[in-house]
Amino acid sequence: MTNPPGADLHWPVGCMAGIAMHEMSLCESILQVLEQQAEAQQYSKVKTVWLEIGALSNVEIDALRFSFDVVVQGSIADNAQLEIIEVPGQAWCMPCSRNVVVQQLYDLCPYCGSHQLQVNSGDQMRIKELEVE
Repeated sequence: MTNPPGADLHWPVGCMAGIAMHEMSLCESILQVLEQQAEAQQYSKVKTVWLEIGALSNVEIDALRFSFDVVVQGSIADNAQLEIIEVPGQAWCMPCSRNVVVQQLYDLCPYCGSHQLQVNSGDQMRIKELEVE
């Protein structure tokens, strides 16, 4: 199906749901952590959340931002600002014994062209810091 330039695209119901479902569940987990820490650390409001997201984590940042705003409505993080810190992917190249930057899984070593890379960074997501009241 092709659409003329400027035409609105109408996706079948539920078509986009699968794209953001992963990010929605991540945001629900983030909110759980925020609520648990609020109880443990005695704060009542989250103003800013800094997340480190690795380039190899398979997290769609725009979908995560959208999901975060939806999930935190009416919670201790309602209207909280979400700051994303992107962490590059890194891997250890076994043949040339170097730590190299990779953009995606299964990249080649930029020095020797080997596929024998072991990812050692950039495949995680973590809450780095919070601003709370």
